[in-house]
Amino acid sequence: MKLFLDFLPLLLFFGTYQFGKFNKDWAAAFATQYLGFAVSGGAVGPEEAPVMLATVVVILATALQVAWLKWHKRKIDLMLWVSLTLVIVLGSATVWLHDAMFIKWKPSIAFWLMAIIFWVSERFFHRNLLRNTMGGEIHLPDVVWRRLLLGWIAFFAAMGAINLWVAHAFSTDAWANFHTFGTYALMGLFIVSQALYIGRHMPDEAAEAPGAEPKAGQDKP
Repeated sequence: MKLFLDFLPLLLFFGTYQFGKFNKDWAAAFATQYLGFAVSGGAVGPEEAPVMLATVVVILATALQVAWLKWHKRKIDLMLWVSLTLVIVLGSATVWLHDAMFIKWKPSIAFWLMAIIFWVSERFFHRNLLRNTMGGEIHLPDVVWRRLLLGWIAFFAAMGAINLWVAHAFSTDAWANFHTFGTYALMGLFIVSQALYIGRHMPDEAAEAPGAEPKAGQDKP
């Protein structure tokens, strides 16, 4: 359920954008009629309407996601609070100024903020936020936790740069596809690599259990 809620705003953004792209005149008329009050000049053109409608949808979807979690007294991750703040601020700028680049910057800023938060917490407050989140379920040496944290910091920094490159070097269509599918594909690959690294350093619980027989090739004490 949580995974579905996390992915839902992005799917709604992509679906709205694709629908608007293939119905530009309708999207422009709809956006002008219902969003004219929030748009500089009061009118929305056919070329900008799809991304503007998609931006409004993702703002509403993210806000409703947070409201639903609060209503059900569920934990709201730091990343979701960051995402909500950025999507409201940058999404509003996209709608008001007719400029899709603001919403395109949103993923990069979110990734970089997470990298900074992880780094500052470890560097100045000696808190490994990754360990604080997962440490109750996974037991690893301190050096491994630090390497995992540094890996996430590097990943967030790289993803922010990649998103910005795609946003400036390619069309809005290409960016929308990358934002919806490419980002999560890269994140999935990174998580798998992290899981494999964790697996190499997990303690052998069977071997550590009292009275356990030593593995083949090991001498009994």
